[in-house]
Order: sequence, then structure tokens, then C-alpha cells
Amino acid sequence: VSLEMGKIFVEGVGEVQEYVDVCDYAVGLSRMIGGPILPSERPGHALIEQWNPVGLVGIITAFNFPVAVYGWNSAVAMICGNACLWKGAPTTSLVSVAVTKIIAKVLEDNKLPGAICSLVCGGADIGTAMAKDERMDLLSFTGSTKVGKQVALMVQERFGRSLLELGGNNAIIVFEDADLKLVIPSALFAAVGTAGQRCTTARRLFLHESIHDEVVAKLAKAYAQVRIGDPWESDTLYGPLHTKEAVKMFLDAVEQAKQQGGSVVCGGKVINRPGNYVEPTIVTGLPHNAPIVHTETFAPILYVLKFKEEEEVFAWNNEVKQGLSSSIFTKDLGRIFRWLGPKGSDCGIVNVNIPTSGAEIGGAFGGEKHTGGGRESGSDSWKLYMRRSTCTINYSKDLPLAQGIKFQ
Repeated sequence: VSLEMGKIFVEGVGEVQEYVDVCDYAVGLSRMIGGPILPSERPGHALIEQWNPVGLVGIITAFNFPVAVYGWNSAVAMICGNACLWKGAPTTSLVSVAVTKIIAKVLEDNKLPGAICSLVCGGADIGTAMAKDERMDLLSFTGSTKVGKQVALMVQERFGRSLLELGGNNAIIVFEDADLKLVIPSALFAAVGTAGQRCTTARRLFLHESIHDEVVAKLAKAYAQVRIGDPWESDTLYGPLHTKEAVKMFLDAVEQAKQQGGSVVCGGKVINRPGNYVEPTIVTGLPHNAPIVHTETFAPILYVLKFKEEEEVFAWNNEVKQGLSSSIFTKDLGRIFRWLGPKGSDCGIVNVNIPTSGAEIGGAFGGEKHTGGGRESGSDSWKLYMRRSTCTINYSKDLPLAQGIKFQ
């Protein structure tokens, strides 16, 4: 994972562990799959909800989590009785091959065909073929909002089923009563972890005006202490971006931020060393609705923004097109429940006093709006990988009709 994707070694190990954990979780979930027996309005009748496998689940994953995202999908899909066809990112093919060989061995050791989980490698042409193929009963896609929209339209054109995990423009909101001992490491991890290449990476940091300068100073100091280096070295906290294209996107975004009135507090440059290394970057002074602030750049750029009132900052959290992850830092219990409620965050992940990233497998993962609306893992995630039938059984000798209709 570190070799191909570029994330630091400890995160790579953690990602593999996440697949192991979700397998354990899915095994437990398999004991909970069931449909209710419902009371029928007709005497001598039973109403049953029956769930069956959809059949073949296509899984298209992105470079940033080349193991875990496939794990979320394949483990739950398999316990529902499905077969899987996986297309990993073209830039992490070795990871895809290695994972597939391990799964095949486990299946074959248990007298099952290894091909239950099959792999295909390739680019956008393969993804397009999967999206258009009517034999693909469900297509799970993880990637950018732009490509996800194209996939969704292709699948919908054939009335297929899709599960979309797309982009995020995630915000952390820090109120004046927040515990800064929690805020600084949380913002640092959320913005800098995986070199800003998580879909849950914090890209916007809203600070109450009374603590803005203090938090920016402390965060800049923390940024300066981030150990940048070879992702294989155990003490490295920050590795390279995945591609040279990502470096260009980073530089373009920094330049746009400057042109739109932002000030680079720290970072903003390419690091002079082999690999796609850039400096983790903090930008201040932009308005909440600046075009660049509303643009998801898959790089370690954090836009720090001032606010005055709760109502306005909740609205600013929700004004971007994506709705994946969000977090507030406060000790005010009333504010916490307003944040969790209908007038609070509109995201699929709504946190309090923790970062936007680092989700647990026990909770449903996914978001609203341009994030796609899909959910992976979590208590009822199995329903997405199955089809539901309502079954009515007449065990009497009569034939009463619903709604009391007489047809004689």
C-alpha cells in the first residue's frame, strides 16, 4: 500500500487491519439478516418480507484506500450471497492483485471457488463497460463526484442499481468554548493525514473570531513539526501525493486561493526531494463562499475561515455541494444537539469533538448531495446488496381479497 499509493506505513497497516475487522463485522452481520413476518388483514394469510442476493456486485475503487473500500463492499456482499467483480485504481494494481490472491486462497481453502471474488484491471474503459453491463446487478463506485455522476447516469440508463461514495468538502467548526487540546491534533490529523487525500479530509476550518488568531498560530506550529519523509519509514507522518497531476492541482489551488484574497500562513510549495511531495498548507483570509473554498482539491490545503454566530456557520457548513463529513468542537450541550438535528449539519457523518476523518466500521459510511447518497458498512448496510420481495402466503381454503374487495 505504501509503495503504490504512497501513504505512510502505519496507515497502510491500519487499512489492511480495517479489511480484517470488517470481515469479522460482516460475519456477525450475517446472523442478523432477516425480514419481518407481518400481520395480514386477510384471515388465513401470512405476509413475509424475503431478502435474496442481488447476484453480481461490481466494485470500482479509488487509489486512496486501495484495500479498505473493497473490503467494506466485498465482505458485506459475500455474506449476502453475492459474487464480486472488482476494478481497482489503475495506479494501485499490485495491491488489487495481492488482495485478490489472498481472498481466492481463503475461499478455496474453504471449498469455495476463488472466482467468487474476481478482479479486472484497467482504466476508464473497463469502468464504463461495468456500468453499462446489465449483468452487473449492483455497481458500487468510489471516486470523484464528476466521474461518479457519469457512472450513475450510465447505470440508471439501464435501470440498474448503484452505490456511490464520492467527494467531500468537509468542515471543522470550532466554537469559543472548545478544548484547544483536542482541536489542534484533530485539525492536524484531519487536514494532513494521508497527505490530504482522504474523502473525509478536513478542507475548511471555521474558527470563532475570538479564538481565530490563537488557533492559527498553534496550528501553524504543529504543521512545522510534522515529520515528512519516506512513507516506509516508521516515524514518518506525512508522505507524498499520489501523482504528478495531484501536485499540479495543489499548486493551481494555492495560486487561485492567493488570487481570491487568501494568505498562505504556511506551506504552499513543492518540496525539493524525489517524489510528489508538497508542503502541508494553511490559507487564511478568504470569505466562506470563495470559489476555491467551495472546490474540493485532493491535496493538503486547509482554508481557515472566521465566523461570529452559530446559525451562520451551520449554514456555511452546508452551503457546499458535497455532504460527507463534518465536525464541531464545543462543550455546549444544547449546541451539540442543534448540530445533530434537522437545522444542523446536512452531512452523512456528523461528529462532535473529534476530527472529520477516521470513521469506524460499525457506523454507516457515506454522505448526502454530491457525495452520492450511498452507505457502506454499518448496521443495515446488507440491505444495499440484496433485493427484497414481499411474499403473501394463503394457508386457508378461502380467497379473501385485500381492502375487502368482492369480485364474484
